Amino acid sequence: MKKMRLFSWGGSSALLLSLVTAPSAHAQDWVRTGTNLGAQRIRIAAANFKPGSADSETGSLKQVFDQTLFTDLQNAGIFDMVSKSMAPPLTPGSQGEAQLATWAAAPANAEMLAFGTLTVNGGQLAVTGFLDDTKNTQSPQVLGKQYSEAASTQSARHIAHRFADEIIERLGGLPGIAETTIYYVSAHSGTKEIMAMDYDGQSPRAVTHLGTISLSPHISPDNARVAFSSLGKQGWSIRMYSLELNRPVNFNSPAGTTLSPAWSSNGAQVAFSSDRPAGDSEIYVSDAAGNGVRRLTSFHGPDVSPCWNPKTNAQIAWVSGRTGLPQIYTMDSDGANVMRMTDGGYATSPSWSPNGQFLAYAWNRKYGPGAPGGQDIYIMDVASRRWIQLTHDAGRNDFPTWSPDGRHIAFQREGEGGLQIWTMLADGSEQQPLTHGGSFSQPNWSLK
Repeated sequence: MKKMRLFSWGGSSALLLSLVTAPSAHAQDWVRTGTNLGAQRIRIAAANFKPGSADSETGSLKQVFDQTLFTDLQNAGIFDMVSKSMAPPLTPGSQGEAQLATWAAAPANAEMLAFGTLTVNGGQLAVTGFLDDTKNTQSPQVLGKQYSEAASTQSARHIAHRFADEIIERLGGLPGIAETTIYYVSAHSGTKEIMAMDYDGQSPRAVTHLGTISLSPHISPDNARVAFSSLGKQGWSIRMYSLELNRPVNFNSPAGTTLSPAWSSNGAQVAFSSDRPAGDSEIYVSDAAGNGVRRLTSFHGPDVSPCWNPKTNAQIAWVSGRTGLPQIYTMDSDGANVMRMTDGGYATSPSWSPNGQFLAYAWNRKYGPGAPGGQDIYIMDVASRRWIQLTHDAGRNDFPTWSPDGRHIAFQREGEGGLQIWTMLADGSEQQPLTHGGSFSQPNWSLK
């Protein structure tokens, strides 16, 4: 007789049975190709910007700007950065001061150079930035930009993010992510609230102040509203918070336990799970206000954690316990053409890549009595169902979420540092924590 245990997956609980594990696979080049990480990296130097004024704020804001620009380019995943220790001791502010041959020579060996001036005057921060091709002696300038904002540490970071994203899009062919936001759950004082931070973990700020348990944040494509699940007097329901009005707004959440909202990429629909009316969680779809609810699944066993194919909005992936332990499934957005994607173990938290090619998810492939299993992040090619494992032997990993450029994945990890949010390139490399201390979970990356 098989043992029955109560498990929690994707914020929902279900009584599930053990299942055999799946066969192994090895990392393949198709992941780097499909995530735009397979091309040879461009070697780029980010010179310290030249101070353009003697204002007392210039030095501190320039330091913030220089460090942020370097980190943004380094995090992009498409550059080979010239270390500051290998860069020439130059601070060029204009084309005439660039000395490109010096940057192109050893030890820097830079192919591209980012440089410019930073000025603080009358409370205004002004930045002029250039990107030059060090090998092009006739017409080296690739990019030239000017920015101006009220002088502050945050504006120095903001301008650096904007300039970095301009460089990344020009050289990498896709918009950068330096100006994007990650929404997540923060646990403090016995409650769980929705928070937001910059893509690099900086500038954390509270979104909700509800004094209860709120989970599964999902930001709308236009960055105007955050949908999330929240525990209230009537149980679990979906709530909506307007970032423009800075207050909750109405969402017609169904009765019963309603969880895991997910926006379609056109912002017109929200998918979610609800146990109305029969007490068995199923996948539903409504419009952005919670009206016109349609039921998509109808099978014994919990169906939770939906996510849309953002490329087409024609498919939804979700987690179902209809065969025992939770597995990843896909279906058309009208509920037709149901397909099981994972073949065993314990699979949860699907997240569809921006180009529609991949599913990221959490998977314990060796789950079961006596099995030395571990929960890790995997990527699957939807068409072929080939998969690779991205995390290895580093705590319990869950809730992957894709960056809008498809080159990065944020996720939660429970390990020696507690429950924290991490990020990595979509091939599993360059893993690093975004949060420290406290308890932070369930990240969701904005689309812009």
